[in-house]
Amino acid sequence: MLVGVPREIKDNEFRVGLTPSAVRELVEHGHKVVVETGAGEAIDLCDDDYRTAGATIAPEAAAVFGEADLVVKVKEPQPQEIAMLRPGQVLFTYLHLAPDRAQTEALLASGCVAIAYETVTDDRGGLPLLAPMSEVAGRMSIQAGAHALEREAGGRGVLLGGVPGVPPAKVVVLGGGVVGMNALRMALGLEADVTVIDKSLPRLKELDLIFAPALKTRYATTDVIEESVATADLVIGAVLTPGGTAPRLVTRDMVKRMRRGTVVVDVSIDQGGCFETSRPTTHSNPTYVVDGVVHYCVTNMPGAVARTSTFALNNATLPFTLALADRGFAAAMTADPHLRDGLNVIGGMVTHRAVAEAHGLKYVAPERALAQ
Repeated sequence: MLVGVPREIKDNEFRVGLTPSAVRELVEHGHKVVVETGAGEAIDLCDDDYRTAGATIAPEAAAVFGEADLVVKVKEPQPQEIAMLRPGQVLFTYLHLAPDRAQTEALLASGCVAIAYETVTDDRGGLPLLAPMSEVAGRMSIQAGAHALEREAGGRGVLLGGVPGVPPAKVVVLGGGVVGMNALRMALGLEADVTVIDKSLPRLKELDLIFAPALKTRYATTDVIEESVATADLVIGAVLTPGGTAPRLVTRDMVKRMRRGTVVVDVSIDQGGCFETSRPTTHSNPTYVVDGVVHYCVTNMPGAVARTSTFALNNATLPFTLALADRGFAAAMTADPHLRDGLNVIGGMVTHRAVAEAHGLKYVAPERALAQ
């Protein structure tokens, strides 16, 4: 199979779909790989590294999309990239379609086979291709929040860990999953006053066992969320609905009651955000202010630490990329129900229930779609 790797073009996105090591694995499996020139240059993966691994270097994205049977990316395809997709071509990347009707409709019209990293599952009910970037984003959320709390950045002028005689910042983390746990680890390490809110009592007990007595745990109710964010200095949105739209846990009225200079980091923004006042931002212009509250809602947070993120992502995606290339997409997904869970769009059909429900579109079971 011919596998293509275009250079990412989203704002300040420097990750790359395949590392040279991953390319070498594909080549040793008998496949050909074409990589757009400069795809990994920003993270010190030069064209010669890819040539040494066995790849061919293409001068532009059109050559990659035009030749490849399987396109491996990092972020959702931008409009000019979707325009280059063709019927039957396989796209393997993060998609986050539930909050993005325009992208969903464009992929349906293209006739491509779109497989989303974020909905591939494992036998423990986890999301193995989302997890590494959730780890990065969770840890970054505290870094980003700490900077935004500085007065120059619009924040309250609060040091996250405080100093002797001055209390630390109050950090509230909404959601105790992979993002939330990594945010907790970082915030507690900086000696902040940290509370996690989650609707799962078993998860709260797990977190309590790991982080007690430093961590405060609270069961998620509207009253608890409203009370907690009103006195917080930094609020991290870390909720997840696999493949679907994030629930709006913090209303506009709650935001109005928050103190001036409080910072919100909405890691759930890829799924539409869990704050009613959230809207996507970029690394070039990461924050905005609503009712005196600083909002950081960058949709590709791990792109800021692109080298770490690229290697972490490839460690997780490579086995699935190899399966798609070795067996072909239909056989690979028929054999592996976890990879099949990643199928979102094929031949103009929506094959992920949460995406179909989000947009009011007809849902076709992936098994049925693959059989057509």
